Amino acid sequence: MKIPVGISNRHIHLCKQDRDILFGKDYEFKKRNNLSQPGEYACEEVVKISTEKYEFPYVRVLGPLRNYTQVEISNDDANLLGIDPPYRDSGDLEGSESIWIEGPCGKIYKKNCCIKATRHIHCNKFDNIGHNNNDIVRVMANGKIMDNVHIKMGDNYKLELHIDKTDAKMYQLNNGDYIDFE
Repeated sequence: MKIPVGISNRHIHLCKQDRDILFGKDYEFKKRNNLSQPGEYACEEVVKISTEKYEFPYVRVLGPLRNYTQVEISNDDANLLGIDPPYRDSGDLEGSESIWIEGPCGKIYKKNCCIKATRHIHCNKFDNIGHNNNDIVRVMANGKIMDNVHIKMGDNYKLELHIDKTDAKMYQLNNGDYIDFE
């Protein structure tokens, strides 16, 4: 089976409370474009994330709002920032890194919000991939084995492998490429 690849750049998901601090009460984000997963989109708005060592001034906000604020960065980003966030699934933030987040209306030091996202395959039950939600598998990417790939099943998910830019470089993959999955 061939699975398309989606490469994720650093980004942030915001909760309502933090959105209100960073952008103003009840601010409405402007959709820039839809993402590959149904209902997910990139906003026009960006924030700055920073540590004492480094900053990224243009980190894309993704929508819709969530119940938690989560910053997702790559291993290369983490090295520049001088932090070591754990590899985690979305929403698993306990014991993750803390970071400064700045928007046009405010700045917050957010504890337990910064992770490196686990490699994962989005799929739904109709994709018949032979695995269940939360299984951990390996795939072949350009003749190299990629371990620790998590299965994320959802009724509305579209089949796609999600990796960050560090993995994309390591496995020589681009958005829209395909990996082999058995």
